[in-house]
Amino acid sequence: MPNILVFAETRGSALRKVGFEAVSAARALVDANGGGQVHAFCAVPSGGAALSEQLGKFGADIVLAAENPGFANFARESVAATLAERARSGSYRAVLMGFSAQGRDLAARVAAKLDAPVATDVTEIRISGDSVVVKHPVYANKVIATLQLDGPLVVLSTRPGAFAPVESQRNATTESLTPASDPAAEKVVVKEIQEGGKGKIDLGEAPVIIAGGRGLKAPENFKLVEELAAAFGNAAVGATRAVTDEGWRPHSDQIGQTGRQVSPRLYIAVGISGAIQHLAGMRSSKTIVAINKDKEAPIFKVADYGVVGDVLEVVPALTQAVREAKASG
Repeated sequence: MPNILVFAETRGSALRKVGFEAVSAARALVDANGGGQVHAFCAVPSGGAALSEQLGKFGADIVLAAENPGFANFARESVAATLAERARSGSYRAVLMGFSAQGRDLAARVAAKLDAPVATDVTEIRISGDSVVVKHPVYANKVIATLQLDGPLVVLSTRPGAFAPVESQRNATTESLTPASDPAAEKVVVKEIQEGGKGKIDLGEAPVIIAGGRGLKAPENFKLVEELAAAFGNAAVGATRAVTDEGWRPHSDQIGQTGRQVSPRLYIAVGISGAIQHLAGMRSSKTIVAINKDKEAPIFKVADYGVVGDVLEVVPALTQAVREAKASG
């Protein structure tokens, strides 16, 4: 099959997990359809050549590096123009990127420039004859729609966590690209980026998420959730909208229809009843564990495992069990 062009998302000059996921998804797609190349495009202030080894590890054959000091922050207009220009000039079947904040902005811009069909937040991709067929959650993740995209080139964004980064070593080479437009001439300029707590795992990249709701009864009890996350070592802490509205947690921790949408390998819902708005943000998690004293709570309908009990008693016991398992492992 023809090649696939991937937007390898960065923050500054550091690659993001969604970029590796998109490269892995592209690698799997070309390998399943007779072979082809994966070209990973990155827009960085400097150091593009240094990214070849990292991207090649997950299946990129060529790394297309556009370097400009203006790419220190996301320069949406220049990135879209450069990506679209490359897509037109190459023999590509699809343009892939993560359905992140950058990807949500970029996919529509690139599709419009290419006059190409676009599907966002996809969880599965396959080639069927001359069409690209994808699966896409709709109606607050209650229904999975199958979409058929026709045309020589399509634009897709993949749901974070839906495609695991899989090592598929390639000796990637680097090509330099000149930005199609000057990042310094952007109409929309990023003035400042306010990051969350240093050292914290981002919700969109965490393999394990421990989320708390009103069932924790008081903001000080969120330390139980934090202690359980710390016991795992690779977990992030999330919350429901009710909790963030009450000021128990920052809004950046909110998971749900109006917050973050996540797909970790393991999602532990602590004291969360399971309102449909919250389920919309986490239903696609690989494994869901619910802890709630109300056995009729809606969260148990989507959970793979459930514990009926007082979270103030169950969570400390679970934390201790995780610590012991880690120590013996």
